Formats: sequence, C-alpha cells, structure tokens
Amino acid sequence: MTVTSSNKSNKLTLFIIIAMIAGIGLGFVLNEYFADKPVLARDKVLEPFSLLADIFLRLIKMIVAPLVFTTLVVGVANQGSVKTVGRIGGKTMLWFIGGSIVSLTLGMLLVNFFQPGANMHLPLPVATAGSGQSALTVREFITHIFPTSMFDAMARNEILQVVVFSLFFGVATAAIGEKGEIVIRAFDAIAHVILKMTGYIMNFAPLAVCGAMTAVIAKQGLGILRTYSLFIGEFYLGLLILLAILLFAAWLFIRGRVLGLGRHIKEPVLIAFSTSSSEAAFPKLLLELQRFGCDEKVVSFVLPLGYSFNLDGSMMYMTFASLFIAQSYGIHLDTGTQISMLLVLMLTSKGIAGVPRASLVVIAGTLATFKIPEAGLALLLGIDPLLDMGRASMNVVGNSVATVVVSKWENSLKS
Repeated sequence: MTVTSSNKSNKLTLFIIIAMIAGIGLGFVLNEYFADKPVLARDKVLEPFSLLADIFLRLIKMIVAPLVFTTLVVGVANQGSVKTVGRIGGKTMLWFIGGSIVSLTLGMLLVNFFQPGANMHLPLPVATAGSGQSALTVREFITHIFPTSMFDAMARNEILQVVVFSLFFGVATAAIGEKGEIVIRAFDAIAHVILKMTGYIMNFAPLAVCGAMTAVIAKQGLGILRTYSLFIGEFYLGLLILLAILLFAAWLFIRGRVLGLGRHIKEPVLIAFSTSSSEAAFPKLLLELQRFGCDEKVVSFVLPLGYSFNLDGSMMYMTFASLFIAQSYGIHLDTGTQISMLLVLMLTSKGIAGVPRASLVVIAGTLATFKIPEAGLALLLGIDPLLDMGRASMNVVGNSVATVVVSKWENSLKS
C-alpha cells in the first residue's frame, strides 16, 4: 500500500481539528438561537450542514465494496506464497490472527462495559426508522453469508458476501499459478486507483466535520461534548490495556528484554503518535528492530506484512466505534450479533488498514451489513484525528511485538 507523506497527513488533521472547533462554535450559536423556536425551523436551517456530512458518507460508501474486493483478493492471492515461505509465514499469520481477535474482542468488551453511546439518545434517520433489528435464525444467517450474485452484493454493500466471494476468488487466483499473476497485478493496480480515490475523498473530511459538528451541537447542545470526552478517555484506557497485553505477550517470549525493546521502539512510537500515521514510523522501526537483535530476513518479511494484516490499535477501534454508533441510536445487538460483527471486521479490515483513516471505510461497510445507520459515522469525524494518534502508535507496538516473537520462534533473535 502507498504511504501518505506525514506533512500532508498533518495538514489534513489540522484542518479537521479547525473544522471541528468551528462546527462546535457555530453549533452552540445556533443552539442558543433556536432554543425557543420551532424544531422544524431549526431543522430547515441545519439541513445544508447535515448535507455536507451526508455527501461525504455517500462517497465513503461508494468505495467500500470495490476496495474490500480488490485488496482482499490481492492479499489472499499473495498468501499463496506462504507455503513456499514455510514455517515463518505460518507462524506470522497465526500471530496476526490471534492478535486481531484479542484486539477486536477487547474493544467489544470495553464498549459494552462503558456504554459510551448510551447517553446520546439519537433518533433513527427516517430511512431506517421503523426498520428494526429483525433477529435472523441460524439458518438465515448462514445462507445470507453466501451471495447469489457478486454484483448484487456489491450494489447493496453486503460486505460479508463480498468477503466470501473475494476469499474464493483470491484462493483460485493463487492456485492457477503464472496466469494468476496477471490477475493479481491487475487487481493490485485497481486497488491503488481506488486508494487514490480514497485520498481524494478524505480531503472533503474537514467540510463534513464542520457540517456534522454544527448539526449535532445545534440539536443536542454542548452537553454532548461530555459524551465525546468520555468516549476518547475510555478508548485511550482501552489502548493502555491493549499495551499491557502486548507487552505481557512479549515478556512471555523474551522476559527481561521487554524494557530494551521499549527503548528501541520509543522513537517510532512517538513518530506514529505525532503524525497519526504508523506508516511514517516504518523506516525507523525497521532499523530499530534489527538493532534490537531481530534477524533481518524475519524483519523484512513480518513487518511489511504486519502493516496490512496486524494493526492492533485500529482493530480495537473498529469494534469500539461500531458498537458506540449502535448504542447512540439505541440499537441493541445481542452477543451472537456482536461476535458476527467481530468476525466481519477481522476479514474486511485485512489489506486496507494502511489507508489513511481506513477505519472509517471499514466501519462504514460493517454498519451497512448490520443495518446500523451509516449516518452515525458523522459522530466520529470530528474526534477521529485524536483517536487516530493513539491507534497509530499502538499499531507500531503490535507489529514490533509480532516481529520479535516470530524471531524468537525461529531462534534467530540475537542477544
């Protein structure tokens, strides 16, 4: 995946923060002005602001299915070479899958414990109001996973069905050998085109943030900021718990050298935090892990693969944010549905995690799959840069631990 320059990322983050502040200020003024006026008059004035966020969300939804399809096919097809890589590839993927499950599950547990969206009490959008959450039987859920038409699944943004087709397509592509290489290169090129489109769409984020924050504050008042501050605080608490889990996992393998690992990756973590980009820390992290004693061959294999398949901070955020939106609309998801969501997120996130603000793209597809209003993404746009800093730095820690553990498994970690 392409690496976005840290300067461009910093500028976009600055513009989003400025837009958020402007939206809060304008929303407060409108909230005061319409305090004693009819709701219909207020909603009519706020309609253009909501429109900005709606257009941005539609653009996001436009790229979800093709982006998941192309990147997942390429990712799965390329993993056909894991057999030739042998035990290193197997151990690496085993660790990545385990790490993703732990991160996603932690996010699910924390958001259910804290219930950060419970105080939002947002009304369902007109398009979804009254649709309800009809419970599927086991048979209906299983049959729903498998598409009758790939084009129909993409048209309706049925991401789980797109994932199933992509897995079959990717495995089959890898199985036909040299002819498959042509397909992989073509899909990789298409994926990069769509990633470029993603970058263009993200440039509209400040306008969407300003519009969304203005509309939310004007309707709910400044009291909603308390919910946002609690959400941010609880998410960062979750990151600290995840950090403790990762360091404990590293300690099980390298014992007292954990402190030394922390010293070596300190600078890459700070780079990721300050730029909101784990990719910006990649060159320095590569060097520091080799200095720590990891075998160069292991580092050059595990670390690049981890940047697409093992972003622990982003994984935790996806379940945390998705369930927060459901709570905000008063939508109850039972345990089975939440586990299904966890599995969907684990699959759809693979391959596109390196895209700037890719979490929003993945969450958008997941919300559509579980009939949760995608409009809820607007709730996250303003605070996403603050959350992105934490999850980017945690991604660096997660990939560092993975590289060290695989090196230890291979008995190639130098003292």
